[in-house]
Amino acid sequence: MSIFSYLRKDMLARFIAAIRQEGFRSTVARTWAYIKADRAGQGRSALLNLGAGHPSISSVYLARFWQELARKDAFHISQPPSTTTTARRIAMIGDLNLPQCRKYRVEQLVEFWGAQGIDFAYAHYEDIPRATGILHNATHLMFYRSLNTPLTSMYLYEARRLRLPILYDLDDPLFSISAYETYENMKALPPRMKAHFITEAPKYLDAMNLADIVTVSTPEMRDHTRLYTNRPVYFRRNFADAETFSAADAALRAVERGDDSPFRVAFASGSMGHEIDFALISDDIVAFLAADPARQLVILGHFDKTLLPDGLQGQLETHAFAGYDAYLETLASVDCAVMPLTDDIFNRCKSAVRVIDASAVAVPSLVTTVGDMANMVRDGETGRILAAGDSWLEALEGLAADRDATKHMGQAARSNLEANWSNRTDLPIVEPEVLDWVKA
Repeated sequence: MSIFSYLRKDMLARFIAAIRQEGFRSTVARTWAYIKADRAGQGRSALLNLGAGHPSISSVYLARFWQELARKDAFHISQPPSTTTTARRIAMIGDLNLPQCRKYRVEQLVEFWGAQGIDFAYAHYEDIPRATGILHNATHLMFYRSLNTPLTSMYLYEARRLRLPILYDLDDPLFSISAYETYENMKALPPRMKAHFITEAPKYLDAMNLADIVTVSTPEMRDHTRLYTNRPVYFRRNFADAETFSAADAALRAVERGDDSPFRVAFASGSMGHEIDFALISDDIVAFLAADPARQLVILGHFDKTLLPDGLQGQLETHAFAGYDAYLETLASVDCAVMPLTDDIFNRCKSAVRVIDASAVAVPSLVTTVGDMANMVRDGETGRILAAGDSWLEALEGLAADRDATKHMGQAARSNLEANWSNRTDLPIVEPEVLDWVKA
């Protein structure tokens, strides 16, 4: 295969999207590893040998298989697999491109369902050989972050042929035009991106409505989703899994926070547009840093530094996305983490992932009442909850004035995470109807 074959329009679009989500260095490293493996003949899908001229993927991959079954009068399944065995095997097919989403909505389900004695396997929707392979071995199918496309239709058709119950999972209101149109963070992005998201929204809703039940990441998102579908909707919150605790413990061993070290405040930005959230507290942050030149602001992830006030530049430390372990190690070096959110529909659906990450490395979180983060924080005990009109400057000054109390607050956050927000199969993590659906 010529090196120029990797410069196709679809591959370049994927490369650019990955840079936005993961950063330039990480994307280049992954891309180079892929090219080397591909040129060595490793991991190639059968699709690469199909050649040009085929009308769509869905019309070529399973079509001959279906035709053969039909000719042999073996197309229809008499009983769903779940009625002929007590074993449960879940196949998840979805968009696995976003690292944070993949960790919390896909990979940690291996641990979640495994604790129930239920096998869980997943595949990227474009990896058709693997996706169809796990589908044929499943008793239940889950779609994650899927649009209604010909490829989704192919998987859905096969799942219905096999008489599999189908669940649809989503962690952002990607189907909601009302959420996108009022999402403040969109102001930091090019208008064409907002137009693209709104154009794609109905495709997510179409895919959702083809499933039997729906799961989402927070109670607020459950309530918003119910405005768009008559399918049963339940929540399954993100939680701290074994990988989280293992990576956090390694980070804590690698980092020392001394009482005489500069007071460090973290702001994590997992995707583009969070400059709008930060703007809510930028004046308070500037005043806090100005009160002591040794204090530092640590920004992790995506952020346009040109939008920061001039007063921050001398006390600013930035880190591009560099993988989960490196992210936690940097987070473990700070004294507290601030998590402002503008009050809009999209943010009200937000999960508490950033609180999970900070709590794992014993860092207290300062959060708003917007979204699900306040449900994970005990005000004054594991962090601070700030309502509209509350002073972030006063809250930060209080933490900086008593470093021992702040440290104990972080330790309490870690203990609370272990006790209430780790892998468990009841509330507050998951509604019982989700488990009943799989085990029925």
